[in-house]
Amino acid sequence: MASNTKWDQWVDESLTKLDSLKLLRSLRPINLQNDKANKDAKLGADEVFDGLRDWDRRAVEVDISEETFNQWLDDIPSCGDIDTYRTSASREVSESRCQKKLLLFSGNDYLGLSSHPTVRKAAAKAALEDGMGPRGSALICGYTDYHQSLEAKLAELKKKKDCLLCPTGFAANMAVMVAIGSIASLAVSGRRPNNEEKVAVFSDSLNHASIIDGLRLAERLNSVMVYVYRHCDMSHLQELILNCTAPKKVVVTDSLFSMDGDFAPMAGLVRLRKKHDLLLVIDDAHGTFVCGKDGGGVADEFKCEKDVDICVGTLSKAAGCHGGFIACSKQWKQLIMSRGRSFIFSTSMPVPVAASAHAAVLVAQEEAWRRRAIWERVNDFRNLTGLHITSHIISLVIGSEEKALQASRHMLISGFHVTAIRPPTVPPNSCRLRVTLTAAHTKADVKKLVAALSHCLNFQDIILHSSSSHARL
Repeated sequence: MASNTKWDQWVDESLTKLDSLKLLRSLRPINLQNDKANKDAKLGADEVFDGLRDWDRRAVEVDISEETFNQWLDDIPSCGDIDTYRTSASREVSESRCQKKLLLFSGNDYLGLSSHPTVRKAAAKAALEDGMGPRGSALICGYTDYHQSLEAKLAELKKKKDCLLCPTGFAANMAVMVAIGSIASLAVSGRRPNNEEKVAVFSDSLNHASIIDGLRLAERLNSVMVYVYRHCDMSHLQELILNCTAPKKVVVTDSLFSMDGDFAPMAGLVRLRKKHDLLLVIDDAHGTFVCGKDGGGVADEFKCEKDVDICVGTLSKAAGCHGGFIACSKQWKQLIMSRGRSFIFSTSMPVPVAASAHAAVLVAQEEAWRRRAIWERVNDFRNLTGLHITSHIISLVIGSEEKALQASRHMLISGFHVTAIRPPTVPPNSCRLRVTLTAAHTKADVKKLVAALSHCLNFQDIILHSSSSHARL
């Protein structure tokens, strides 16, 4: 990692302070995989494939009941109620008659690994042999050699010294933001830090809700000052940095934005990091396993892994499993696990989830054709629509809520699971259809999708990556 001497010093000082206060926490793994000779076999990818198989379709073909279909069509609010036909005596007959088949273009299972035999077998084997594992927070008894092995694999993938597993990606971002803020409060123990002593955090205006909520908590703890810069606007970011006199400065950004599908300007961020001694934190939820030669994510894609200080990721998207992680230095890991409340006070992920995620990492590395397939589908969509999309996340901004719902209903009737994204997820009057392309989709699937979309929007009217862009219905 490119040296960031000031931040290394501030983190070391915080760890020294925690140690003096007897607040430094430790992870002590419980060994469940006692058969060391068989350990690698337990965690290995026992089956890899060189192309799509029938079971891959489970990641993109879904069924919903006729009642759910009709409620969705009429935009009737639902809390996931059990369909009425399920309580009848003829449930099995009704199910076969009333299912609506949809092609899923709204999920985040980008590599299609949720249905992969190796991933499923790893979960089943761990559950049968070791159950759910010890139930408790990682700091008490919930950390096992399964978790330890997964952290090591993810640290290797992200080219970082260490890694910390969290129950979700949301919890991971929350923990990082609070831990960053703790550097200010630990430096002035016994009183609140003043504005010069607080950590100045510069956050992209379209960052994920988990970053925003983590910063709100850190603000509530009086440890950070938050500056929001215009989306991907490096000139505005530099202006804010130059006008800020606080010495401790952090930039946090999504690497690939979940609602717009555009990439953060990594080269510009790296230049500012070097120029102003910034700490650079990225949330690589949508880039991990998808981008980069080795699936290392957006920083891998843009050849700047050494310039990213902390990389937050998730196992619930391209890995097809569940959970979040923080790839970082050993010092940052110790600080986050000692100060990150969403990590400290959460039960660790069940052992079968850790085992399946480990298998997913191995499969993602072995089956590189899945990454290539995603980008082939991106090219297919680009060629069929004329839209210059840059990633597997496609934001078709329509405008009003009514028009977005109308377009979503059309897609539903046409046999596609494509949901309307509305406030508060996106700003008012920027409602959209969010389409995601995966390795489990075929070129034929994309052709059908584009044909259906062309009946509810005019591709020529769409301007990508702009909250003010509109498509005419």
